[in-house]
Amino acid sequence: MIHAAFIGLGNMGYPMAGHLANAGHAVTVYNRSPERARQWLDEYPGKQAETPALAALDADMVFVCVGNDDDLRQVTLGDNGAVQSLKAGALLVDHTTASAAMAHALDEACREHDALFMDAPVSGGQQGAKDGALSIMCGGDEAVFERARPLLDHYGKSVVHMGPVGQGQLTKMANQICVAGVIEGVAEAIAFAEKAGLDAEKAMRVIGAGAGSSWQLVNRHQTMLADQYDHGFAVDWMRKDLDICLAEASRLGTPLPLAALVNEFYKEVQAMGGGRWDTSSLLRRLQRRRD
Repeated sequence: MIHAAFIGLGNMGYPMAGHLANAGHAVTVYNRSPERARQWLDEYPGKQAETPALAALDADMVFVCVGNDDDLRQVTLGDNGAVQSLKAGALLVDHTTASAAMAHALDEACREHDALFMDAPVSGGQQGAKDGALSIMCGGDEAVFERARPLLDHYGKSVVHMGPVGQGQLTKMANQICVAGVIEGVAEAIAFAEKAGLDAEKAMRVIGAGAGSSWQLVNRHQTMLADQYDHGFAVDWMRKDLDICLAEASRLGTPLPLAALVNEFYKEVQAMGGGRWDTSSLLRRLQRRRD
């Protein structure tokens, strides 16, 4: 049994922390909205802390899954942040999709407290978190990865060590670049099929059985055709992720023309009031332009 803290009980963190608790680990949770933490305690065994620092106190491993760099900085390095109370030898694992620069800052801060750090962003969405089937991309020392892996296996189907600190976040950036291009392609294919008079559902099913298949096509085409977007990964979060990708690409001097274009499309979706819609709502943008 590991004494663990889990900070951030959003759509992803809530079930991830639950998997740790169900596996028999002693889990202390913190969430900015205390009601959410109390709801979690109604479903899983564990404790609730009033601050990130209190959650991390005496924990062997501290897991964080929040929204962005600013949120992450607040719960780790801010007043009553988790890093302030890390005991020597404790391990901080960050599941937030954040910048590589933030990963390096946290690594440095943990070292100053004789603690360890690993960036470990995830992919697979809320359903993947519930099913314990996430893809986890890890950046840190090999020994740190091996120490964390048994716990990550509780909610990860693919848990891969990508290299030193920051490499997990860079891998997640590559993942989001892929997702953005693919979902725009699916949206355009559906819009084309509808305009051409095809049975779009049947067309997507046959395409999904061939070389044009993707997770996005298989898992999203039915809700897209039903014009249902109140689920999944929000446009606002994808915009945040693509901004991180584009900033890092600029620093590296490598162009991302498709990612930049899709990011502009998502700005249009936000202007339509779709900031909380699923990322597959790119189809609604195309349909509105067509109409």
